[in-house]
Amino acid sequence: MLSPRAFVAFLGQGRRAVALVWRTSPALLLGLIAATLCAGLLPALAAWLGQRIVDAVVTAMAAHAQGGQPALWPVLRWLVAEAGALALLAAAQRALSVQQSLLRVRLAQTVNLLILEKAQTLPLVQFEDSDFYDRLVRVRRDASTRPLGLVTKALGLIQNLVALTSFALLLAHFSLWALAILVIAALPVFFAETRFSGDAFRLFTRRAPETRRQNYIETLLSQEAHIKEVRLFGLAPLLLQRYRETFDRLYGEDRRLTLRRDGWGFALGLLGTLGFYLAYAWVVLATVSGQISLGQMTMYLVVFKQGQAAISSSLSAIGGVYEDGLYLSNLHDYLEHPVPAPTGTATKGSAPNDGLRFDGVGYTYPGATRPALTGIDLHLAPGQSLALVGENGSGKTTLIKLLTRLYTPTHGKILLDGTDLQAWDLQALHRRIGVIFQDYLRYQMTAGENLGVGDVTAFDDEQRWRQAAEQGMAADFIERLSDGYRTQLGRWFAGGQELSGGQWQKIALSRAYMRTQADLLVLDEPTAALDAAAEAAVFERFRAYARGRMSVLISHRFSSVRSAGQIIVLDQGKILERGDHLSLMAQGGHYARLFELQAQGYRA
Repeated sequence: MLSPRAFVAFLGQGRRAVALVWRTSPALLLGLIAATLCAGLLPALAAWLGQRIVDAVVTAMAAHAQGGQPALWPVLRWLVAEAGALALLAAAQRALSVQQSLLRVRLAQTVNLLILEKAQTLPLVQFEDSDFYDRLVRVRRDASTRPLGLVTKALGLIQNLVALTSFALLLAHFSLWALAILVIAALPVFFAETRFSGDAFRLFTRRAPETRRQNYIETLLSQEAHIKEVRLFGLAPLLLQRYRETFDRLYGEDRRLTLRRDGWGFALGLLGTLGFYLAYAWVVLATVSGQISLGQMTMYLVVFKQGQAAISSSLSAIGGVYEDGLYLSNLHDYLEHPVPAPTGTATKGSAPNDGLRFDGVGYTYPGATRPALTGIDLHLAPGQSLALVGENGSGKTTLIKLLTRLYTPTHGKILLDGTDLQAWDLQALHRRIGVIFQDYLRYQMTAGENLGVGDVTAFDDEQRWRQAAEQGMAADFIERLSDGYRTQLGRWFAGGQELSGGQWQKIALSRAYMRTQADLLVLDEPTAALDAAAEAAVFERFRAYARGRMSVLISHRFSSVRSAGQIIVLDQGKILERGDHLSLMAQGGHYARLFELQAQGYRA
């Protein structure tokens, strides 16, 4: 049984589900309600008309047996009326089906948009949290259909309650105890359904990580970005075995729950069948004893049978509504997840041309025991270039994410033109930054659109595409593609052409040049897939383009960073050394040793 608190929460879920459906399409929701009321009233009317038909037939037969002329019009009149009622019932049921199908599609779109829009408001750190992904899996798996399921089941419940009310009015002339028998007989099934609905929800919630792991294995085995390595390493048998083991474990849990649920449902459902036949026998005996007419017996038997179905459907709908409400709690928890209030409104700094400053900046990832960055102090003025070097995991990319306000510092502050980064309007801030991460995306779009994503205000501007591609050294090979800048890239869609790793990297580099208004350029390992000649040409163009702007470069190739005005060596999240190339080489420290190691490799 539901506790009072759970019942209140359940009503709240129902209210929000109805509000969501109303938001999606008021007309379809009102149409569903109208069709539901018709479908609830018409069965009782049809049963009553059936009684009139039988009684009219019996009367006509009696008149014929006595040698008189049977009156056929009363029989035909009731037949026409019943045919009309059944036609209206069929129309109402068809209207329910059509409107539910239309609403299902629109509601799925509405909910998915809500989920995706919410995702855009959450901090980046949420997407690096496994618990968040588990929640997202639970939300996206069933929540797009659950709101409509809850509403349609609730409307079905209303339909059955309307039908039961009309049946009760008809049964009042016989005995309300018969209806009580049917209700009492159906209650055990309802309690079992409610119990197992809760079990199913808890099972679904608990195993979200395993479901996500299965989805990940499917991705590894089916997407072109992974399949070549899976094939070459012979990983397919191992991954398939893990997939089977996970499936067998999940299937075993589903099987046990299904057998328990349906086993108890069958056993307790026999009580409903027993109740129906008790009422059946009661009506037959009353007819034999002359207490009711043959037509009334026919009507009561139809009413009892349909009443039993309505009660079973009502109790099942209550269990279904309860289950849908439990699942919807995941959706509402996700949509109501607190979002940091936008604090920034500044569109320009309090000290123009001061550039970028890190003042005692530190950052610790949620759940981590040691900070990723500690005590970072630096100043980058307009027209200056900064290079970040260090081993993997030294904090270089974390620093870039702080600089672009994808993360918020846990210590210290970052200033742009004298104003704290957190005080800037986020869109105004991002317009000033052009950044390419080392894990850039390969969009399954046209070549031009792959460039246009660098500045959505010029997404379809072909002239800007060409200028950016020229700067990023992508113009030559793009123009040789079958449809030039309109060529579909990637293999996901028909007619798509795949590029080499170096060509994709030039596409990504060109995106940075789309932001012509940006005065802070950030390149994170921008030439990892390029040959030495292409790398040298890229940096020559970048240095020319970056004149008068602030630029930040991350690279493991020391030949690429030696021309930077300021070089910072990071080690375990701290600044180990800083200076230009000549001063760092003169110090003979960590930078000098790494540079010499790379130089020896080239000389060898």
